[in-house]
Parts: sequence; structure tokens; C-alpha cells
Amino acid sequence: MRYRNWEIGGFDRNVAVDLYKKEGLNPLLSVLLSSRGIADIKEARILLGQSAFDFHDPFHMTDMDKAVARINFALENNEKITIYGDYDVDGMTSCALLASWLNTKAADFDIYIPKRICEGYGLNSAALDELKSRGTELVITVDCGVTAVEEAQYAKKLDLGLVITDHHECKSELPQADAVVDPKRPDCNYPNDALAGVGVVFKLICALESQRPINEMLARYSDFVAIGTVADVMPVTEENRELIRYGLRVLNSSPRPGINLLLREALPEKTKVVTNTIGFTIAPRLNAAGRMGQPELSVELLMTDDDDMAQNLASQLEGLNTERRRLEAETYDEVSTMLSESLSTDPIILAKRGWHQGIAGIVAAKTSELHQLPSIIICIDDDGMGRGSCRSFGNFAIYDALKFCEDLLVSYGGHQMAAGVTLLEENINELRKRFTKYYWDNTELGYEPKLDIDFEVEKPELLAIPNVESIELLEPYGNGNPFPCLCIKSASLQSILSIGAGKHTRLSIEKSGVSMDCIYFSMPAENLNVNVGMLVDIAFEPQINEFRGRTTVQLHILDIKQSDPTPVSF
Repeated sequence: MRYRNWEIGGFDRNVAVDLYKKEGLNPLLSVLLSSRGIADIKEARILLGQSAFDFHDPFHMTDMDKAVARINFALENNEKITIYGDYDVDGMTSCALLASWLNTKAADFDIYIPKRICEGYGLNSAALDELKSRGTELVITVDCGVTAVEEAQYAKKLDLGLVITDHHECKSELPQADAVVDPKRPDCNYPNDALAGVGVVFKLICALESQRPINEMLARYSDFVAIGTVADVMPVTEENRELIRYGLRVLNSSPRPGINLLLREALPEKTKVVTNTIGFTIAPRLNAAGRMGQPELSVELLMTDDDDMAQNLASQLEGLNTERRRLEAETYDEVSTMLSESLSTDPIILAKRGWHQGIAGIVAAKTSELHQLPSIIICIDDDGMGRGSCRSFGNFAIYDALKFCEDLLVSYGGHQMAAGVTLLEENINELRKRFTKYYWDNTELGYEPKLDIDFEVEKPELLAIPNVESIELLEPYGNGNPFPCLCIKSASLQSILSIGAGKHTRLSIEKSGVSMDCIYFSMPAENLNVNVGMLVDIAFEPQINEFRGRTTVQLHILDIKQSDPTPVSF
């Protein structure tokens, strides 16, 4: 049992029946929509992609008009433009998107992405000096810059134009730039403050091309937006959802050469691209270049129209990804050894010299998920400077916790669920104390991570093949629109079979005369704590399994426990 707390929702039976009988929606889909608070058929049609969505006007974003004016001035006067990006997937897709658009204008531009190891995240003065020496007249940041107050002042001293586009949390003072476009600005009334960095860039392009229809912009650039938005774990709701939906269509119908090669090397032929494909296949490979200090490889791969070049770049990326996996495994083993010596329930803050900064974020995420605690993994360089990746767990606001400790930090930035931090080695112990205090002051005592379940399936026949197939209409899935999680209670456990060299377990259950196949990944059979013949409760994701030409429903188990005994009455 992984979760002590199962938060089981429910659904409005009358709403579900209306959606099914009056509107003709599939019964399982109708129940799911009802369980997620969708009662209006118009809202349901938009959610399912069956009705048009009205995208928000980009000019509702503060400073968008200033950004458009400054960039048009640069184009009209043949100024040298530099796109200043970031080394994660959101940053790289942002660079590729803006660069692709500038290519259509025959602009004089280049791309600058700081080196993760020696420069760190965001604008820095040394980089601005270099750009000035190259002849740059306008710097456009993507996915960074909103906290670069001092660097913006330095850019002004160098007589560099500066347009900032970002989506990260703002501090009390904004940079003094020609324009600061960020939906999280306190004075910004744009309806969607959850855009990814690439989403903000897309909106900038839409504003620059305001005379062109939105569908034309979506056809050209929505694949970049989908990849960056999913990779950055932005909410898959409302406008973001529609941007991702369009992007998935492009990725499935006419993927760019580089992306197509990544997919062909990693997946069986004709595999449909969904959000999980981005999260687990495309994004890790693109990210490998940034983590290993060569983000320009991924940007080139995203932009190239040459198949031979794409093949060469994809091979290089695969090699970097292999090396990334090796370093990640080594570091994660070290972290696990450190944690095995402690049973603390405090947030995890670990630091060491020699760790590779490029894989700190992955290790922090895995550590946070396994121990169900906020985690910070800090890599200390030879000069005693620590650069850490922070990942939250549950609803803990990690950005606010860093703000509480900001006097100890050289810099920090990010979101409430993921952030980066730079500090001196000598301040790490005090950060651990201060951060832990904030955690316990802002976390309920006895907090236990919960598993959110849409509803209990009382009649197993609801999980028939056509019904389970229908939930594909709820794609794209992701943050804010998770894959359906259901549960069945008091099912008879019929069999347990260890598979995958003992790493995974296959089970079968039966309820009300209906037998169901189940798979429990990363759970050895000996750790189940249930036995054949028991009545069990299972929490699961319903999936379609195709094997050797046979299609069946398979329940992907997320948790299992022995059913509560039925009270005996006399």
C-alpha cells in the first residue's frame, strides 16, 4: 500500500445520465466528466475538442504592445537580434519557435543559451558583454529574465535593447527593460497566467502577426508549444490544453524531421503521439543536451529541415542521453545511501561536491516522489558555490519557502512546484534549518500524501473495451487534467505472477462475475502485502492492451490494499 489516504470522489448520476442518454456521450466518459464537475454539454464539447475554443487576445498581456513595437523597430532597421534562452525543453522550444519566426522575416539574429555548469540560469553580465561585442542591438529573452533587475540595468548601460518574455514568478521589483512580458506580472490581466515560456513566445508571435488567423500560427508553431508546455509540467487546462491539442495533431500528421527521427528511434512504428510521448520520449532526449551542456544541439534538431542533419543530431542526442542516464543513476544511488541513514520526515536537502548539476533536477524529482517530501539537490563547485534544483511534493509552495530564506541565497527562481537556487556552501546548513522551519510552519501536522481517485467503479462491466477506448477523448492529459484514476473495492484476488525479472507484478481479480487483468509496475510481488484469495481494493488507471493481435482491458494498478472486513451483525 503506497498511499494511506485514498481521496475517492464521486459523480452526479443525473448529470452522467443526461450526458449519456440526451447528448449521446459514452457512458464511462459521461461518468468521468460528471466526476470532474462538467455538467454543461457546451463545456464538455470544448473539453473534448468538439467545439471551437476562443483563444485570448495576446494584447491583453501587459507590455505586449511595447514588445511588438520594439521588435518591429529592430526588423525595420536591420538590427542584430539575439534570442537569449534557457537550457531546458521549455527554453529550447522557445528559442526554436522565435528563431523560426525570425527566419520568415529574413532577420539578422543569433541564439545564446548560457552554459548550465559555468553560467547557470538566466541573464548574466558577462554574457551581455559578449553579445555587445558580437554587434547585438536587441536581446529578446525567452523563458527567463523576469528577475534580472541588475542585469537589465547593465544592458541599458551597454545601450542594448532588451525585451523580456518569461512565465516565472515575479519579485517585488521588475527589470527596467523595453518590455517585460510575463502573465505572472501583478499588473497583468491576461486570463491565463499558466502559460509556459514557449506559450508566452507563441503569444508574442501572434501579436506580431495580428493580421494573420490564429489557425495559421497554430499550424506553424503549435508543436513547439505542445512540447515545451508538457515538458515544463504546465497545467493542461483551458488555453494550454487547446495549444497542446493542436500541437499533438501536428506531431502526429507532419512532425518536423528532427522530432520524427527521435520518435522513430524510440517508439514502434505508427505509435500515436500523446502527452506521455512528449513527457517520456521527446522531452528527456531534448533535455539531455541541456543537462550535458550542449543545448544548441536540441535547438538545431528542432529547427532543421535536412534529414541527414537531423539523423546526425539525433544520434548525438542519443549518446548524451545515455551518458545522462549513467550520471543520474550514480547520483541517485549516492542520494539513496545518504537517506538510508535517516528516517527524518523533514524536507530533503542534500549537497555534495562533484555531483553533475545537469542531472540534479531529475534526481530531486525522483527523490521527492519516492519519499513524498520536498527535495533540494545541491551541486557544489570547486569555488564553494552551490547550485541546486528544487522539487516540491503535494501542494507545498517551494518558491515561497525559498523566498522565506532569500537572505541566504545568491539567487533563486522558478515556480511553486519546481525551482532553482544558488548559494554559498557555507549557507547550506542554515538553509536546511530555515527551510525546514518554514515547511513545518506551513504544513498540517500528520499530513499524508493522498491518491486522488475520480470515483469507485461499482459495476465492472462499465470497463468494457469501447468505454475504456472512449476516454482517449479526454486527451491531452497532464497537470490539471490527470489520466482517470478509478477504484474497485472488495474484488477477489485470483492470481499473482511475478514478471520482468521480479520488478513488476501481473495480477487478476474478479468481481460480480467479471474477471479483470491487472499490471503493477515497479512493484515486486513479495512487497504487495496481499495474497491470493483475499478481498482487495485496487486503485488503477484503465488501459487498452494490445498483444499478439488481441485487444483487452488492463488495469494499471497504482495502489492495492486488503479490503476492510465487513462488520458482522447479530
